Amino acid sequence: MKNPTRKIIHVDMDAFYASIEEREDPSLKSKPLIVGKDPRKTGGRGVVSTANYNARKFGVHSAMSVMKALELCPNAVFRFSGFELYRSVSDQIHDIFHEYTDIIETVALDEAYLDVTQNKKHLTDPIQVARMIQSEIWQITHLTCSVGVSYNKFLAKEASDYAKPTGITIIGAKDAMEFLTRLPIEKFRGVGKKTVPKMHELGINNGSDLLAWSQMDLIKQFGKFGYVLYERARGIDERPVEYKRVRKSIGKERTFGPAIDNQTEVDDELQRIAQMLVTTMDGKKKHGKTLVLKVRYSDFSTFTKRVTLDNYIKNSVEEYFALASELLVDMPDISAGVRLLGITITNLDDLAYENIVLPLFK
Repeated sequence: MKNPTRKIIHVDMDAFYASIEEREDPSLKSKPLIVGKDPRKTGGRGVVSTANYNARKFGVHSAMSVMKALELCPNAVFRFSGFELYRSVSDQIHDIFHEYTDIIETVALDEAYLDVTQNKKHLTDPIQVARMIQSEIWQITHLTCSVGVSYNKFLAKEASDYAKPTGITIIGAKDAMEFLTRLPIEKFRGVGKKTVPKMHELGINNGSDLLAWSQMDLIKQFGKFGYVLYERARGIDERPVEYKRVRKSIGKERTFGPAIDNQTEVDDELQRIAQMLVTTMDGKKKHGKTLVLKVRYSDFSTFTKRVTLDNYIKNSVEEYFALASELLVDMPDISAGVRLLGITITNLDDLAYENIVLPLFK
């Protein structure tokens, strides 16, 4: 059990895409929801991205064909708002992570490892950090997550899976071996569906069985993966949190209830969002060449439009508002009621990269 002093957190959003769809349309919460294209409209093509917990009760799971999902759950509602929306929410969550540490390894839009051994809040208790992150994600996005806390990535991931949804599980150095010996072999990271039957044939049904095997025998049976299994059975995982991350966009948005439906209100809110975005852009010392406007209407339909300039957009409320207003002209009429407005800047660079205009004439 090497280096038990590290403090690693694994954050896994609960049914991420489905939860976003439920947030955008609360009527979906009581229904079996499948995130994917409706096979009755696409000729049966496509796979399930994810499903809410109501649909999972029928056996629906990610990567299943949408036709099979419909067979299992004939009353399911299919919804897919698109990855631009999902990425924008993921960016919000990563903004929260960066308040605590920059040592973040993004596994997917809905999943990340954080090394909080040294953190920006100067907190020594990783459980406190985990609770604060979970609470802040809920306050800002109204989405839940499950969090695992341990001294390495393997155990942190196992911990986050243990009490889904909305759980926080801690596996300390003293508890690791007791946890692992009871863990079914199917739950060990890397042990896939094809490996499980072979494990069972060899009499390896849980961590305790795995612990009884020598390193050499495991390597003979499973090749290089045998070495990994030997270490994992002993709670060893020295992999660092890989945190080289290039930020692709920065955005701010506001949700309204009740919806707003006149130009003055919309203009006021766009200026407010522009001010929030300028503050964030200046704080992160970034500027970009593309502005994206997002509008969600009362019927939950969502529209985005973007404009890309040859030069970097000036980080000012006036510039952001002017560009957003131009894009709004090509959107559906706001009199239908607007429940969300958002402005995002993409094609980012550090402020050190400036617009250079070459003098053509002297």
